[in-house]
Amino acid sequence: MKKILIICTGNSCRSQMAEGWMKYFFKNEAEVYSGGVEKHGVNPTAVKVMAEVGVDISSNTSDLVYDFLGIDFDFVLTVCENAKENCPVFPNRAQKVHKSFEDPAKAKGTEEEILDKFRHIRDEIKKFCVDFSTNNLE
Repeated sequence: MKKILIICTGNSCRSQMAEGWMKYFFKNEAEVYSGGVEKHGVNPTAVKVMAEVGVDISSNTSDLVYDFLGIDFDFVLTVCENAKENCPVFPNRAQKVHKSFEDPAKAKGTEEEILDKFRHIRDEIKKFCVDFSTNNLE
């Protein structure tokens, strides 16, 4: 079974959404984890927009990437520039993959405008996860 770690700055939005999508697409073919170089808590708006598409991340926890250093991952994915620059080195065979997404938690505007930004990022992350799962399932 493949092991995948997804990393962003605070393990709040982008990595949480990516973890939800990866679990959805990989089903029982991978163990998927997410962590941050900091711990900001799971963003309730990320939970809300994922629930809109039937992916439940409400029981996810916000974890530090350092908690996973002992696991032999197949893939370590960074989903923001800060994580790419500050990610610890995983001394194993893990393939590193980077795709940066805008941080929806920084969205400004009305509640609907902020929701639209989260939905847009959710959908970008979904596309990335579809492509990743298509190319990496054996």
